[in-house]
Amino acid sequence: MYYEIYRDRHNQWRWRLKSENHRTIADSGEAYWNKSDALDGVNLVKRSYTAPVYEV
Repeated sequence: MYYEIYRDRHNQWRWRLKSENHRTIADSGEAYWNKSDALDGVNLVKRSYTAPVYEV
């Protein structure tokens, strides 16, 4: 798996998590004005691997 950081058509930053076969698994869901904010979003997802999963 790997992350991509890119600019969207509105020239804002976004990220997406891709699988080994290059399919999108997850994305930022929102755009960021600053690249550093998009990278912070990536790091937040990386650190949340221990978050609990609830069935609702």
